Amino acid sequence: MADEPLSTTAPAQPVRRAMHDEAHELIDAASAAGLTLRLLGGLAVREHCRTAELCARDYSDVDMVSRTRDARRLRAVFARFGYEEDYGAAGATGNTQLRFVRACRHAGLDGTPAHGDDHVDVFLDTFRMDHDIALGDRLAREPYTVPVSDLLLTKLQIFKLNEKDIRDVVTLLDGVAVGDAETPGAIDAAYIAALCADDWGLYYDVGLTLQRVEEHVADYGLSDARVAAVRRGLGRLVAAIAEAPKPVRFRLRARAGTRARWHNELDEQG
Repeated sequence: MADEPLSTTAPAQPVRRAMHDEAHELIDAASAAGLTLRLLGGLAVREHCRTAELCARDYSDVDMVSRTRDARRLRAVFARFGYEEDYGAAGATGNTQLRFVRACRHAGLDGTPAHGDDHVDVFLDTFRMDHDIALGDRLAREPYTVPVSDLLLTKLQIFKLNEKDIRDVVTLLDGVAVGDAETPGAIDAAYIAALCADDWGLYYDVGLTLQRVEEHVADYGLSDARVAAVRRGLGRLVAAIAEAPKPVRFRLRARAGTRARWHNELDEQG
């Protein structure tokens, strides 16, 4: 797959701040109602960013995750913020994902023009993209985002990687230390390695992503010391994944390699 050019353009800061602040307000409102809601995606990565320049990229929507048991009551929370549910998303995903939409409220922020509708995608229990990542039992570990290990994994699991995903991985590895234990605010290499050891397809795509990020880590204006630190984090992840014991089913699946489908086909998802 050919590399995409690396873009440095970004939208006005007020829009990013407005989206970030409202995401926090949604999470707080859900929490006040006894519900669990956490950030995914670029806005979640922003929570762990060391420098504004590194995470200064566009956010076209808000990605979140909640629990299936909270879905019905969550609809009322979004309604208070002016959102209506797009029922097509729930129908297309077998009620595993919700989408809430409203007319754009960002026009006029420091001259920002109106864009498409504001919309929030909410995964229920499991993040489903190229691979499925179970999150329902892990949502209480951080106050506003999914655990940073899971957040990183949602980026590493992407097969058709684009520039903003590479930037997000670099941002996380620049801002958060890679360790080998589940501690708040740290990336647990052993956790990621164990999930990869349980699924050859995830193992394969994560490996490709780590390799590509290694190729581009110096493209984001970081100091030599910070580039070296990101590369050390990448190295720890690569080593942990390589060293994790692989069960028999993993080794059997590895024999087929990419001759058999190894990840979800995104056009089959809602």
